[in-house]
Amino acid sequence: MGSQHHVWFYSCYEGQLTFKSFLDCVAKKFDIPTLDLKVFDVTKTEVDEEVFEFLIQKQDLGVLEICLPQDPNDSLSSSASASVSSYSDVDSDDTIILQRSPASTTKEEDSLLAKMIEDILKNKPGGERIMNEYARTKSLTDARRRDMVKMLVAQMTSDHGTSPSRRVKEEYAKGITSLFPNLADPRSKFGFEHYYNAEDGSGYLAWRLKCVQKGASEGQKKTLRQSLTGGPKADRGPFTEANCLTTESLCCEAIALMKHSADEAIVKEKMKQTFTYRQKMLHDPVKSSEIFTAFPRFLDIPGMIEQDFNLMFGDVTSAKFLEKWPTVYKKKVLDQSRGLTQTGDLQDLVQNAGSTTEVENGWDSDMSSMMVLVHLLPPSTQGRKRPGKLSARQASEHLVKFLKTGTSIQGHLDSIMESRQPYLLAVGTQRSVIHKYFIVIDKHAIPCKSPDCLACIDELFKAHFAFGTSYNQDLMNVYNL
Repeated sequence: MGSQHHVWFYSCYEGQLTFKSFLDCVAKKFDIPTLDLKVFDVTKTEVDEEVFEFLIQKQDLGVLEICLPQDPNDSLSSSASASVSSYSDVDSDDTIILQRSPASTTKEEDSLLAKMIEDILKNKPGGERIMNEYARTKSLTDARRRDMVKMLVAQMTSDHGTSPSRRVKEEYAKGITSLFPNLADPRSKFGFEHYYNAEDGSGYLAWRLKCVQKGASEGQKKTLRQSLTGGPKADRGPFTEANCLTTESLCCEAIALMKHSADEAIVKEKMKQTFTYRQKMLHDPVKSSEIFTAFPRFLDIPGMIEQDFNLMFGDVTSAKFLEKWPTVYKKKVLDQSRGLTQTGDLQDLVQNAGSTTEVENGWDSDMSSMMVLVHLLPPSTQGRKRPGKLSARQASEHLVKFLKTGTSIQGHLDSIMESRQPYLLAVGTQRSVIHKYFIVIDKHAIPCKSPDCLACIDELFKAHFAFGTSYNQDLMNVYNL
């Protein structure tokens, strides 16, 4: 093969780069027939028109090798980077570098990104005010701009986690200036860098993301501190001086008596007397799995969970949820729900929670308001790259499951394939007409003391403490409220 000359050539496409325009550019540069060229990717797989259309969608074209069919070893390299060191063993020094400028996206791409930003703002409270202000003044005040960035970053982190990729941040930045052209910076290279600049990680979107990441980090540290100092798995003694039996032999005698007594008053008294013994048993890795064998009356006498919780924290603390939810918390939850994107599921829940007219086959008012709370405090990231991978609707399944009257409860328990944290099993003719609630834990169904759903949710929370079990990870934000 004859001597070659080292040539650098850049071709920036303002329009749509096609396989044909790519081959035309190569043929023109090296004065060779277009029909004789074959293109291969880094895996030595031939690239045709269909594959090229797929590759061009990537941020980086990658390294393409152009060969003349009569001599596959005589190749011309095409790279999206400025380095040809990986081809130092090839005799040819002729290199063509095809590069698409980040600013030269097609009008169709700009339109799609603008539509994405518009849809987000339309579905966020206050988003319409931002769009109306721009339509009226062709600009945004600093306050409106900050509001817009907060809304967009909230959606970004919801869809992509608190560490979205560079591509995602650039798409949001481009979308802003595509939807609001007057917000582009004419002094910058592409116009959107003041919203996100990939070179140094600066811009309004990047700065807001750092605040969100910092808040999430502090929240995790707070949760960690709480888990180290308290929570349902902490080993506790009685809140007040209790008439607890002091020797193991006396406790074993009381346990034997409870198993066969038909007098609920005697059982409740003996449960109080064995509270300290039971707490030690729950926090013993070996003995904790035998709790329902030693104390089977949890399974047939309602109220045992609440009694243990009262012994830990006292009557005043035990009563707080049922006192505060109907009068304070429920209204706050419904008020805050107006700031959420109103999906079909959430609309039904809000309607059920706020009125006496219920959506067909929906939960009653109180249970619906609890489901709305799960939407307000959705599953945290827990190391997942995309927190949205588990929806609030799925997380609600860890709070309560519906079982139609007549269906076997034992069949439901037998179908459980893995150990899970406690959840409510609601048995009724439909979700708004529940006749009985059970707390399901370790494939056992414990009858709730009250048929009222709020009282059952309260008892479910207390069950974590009574049995020393951790919260379900996907409901951590709800239980730690």
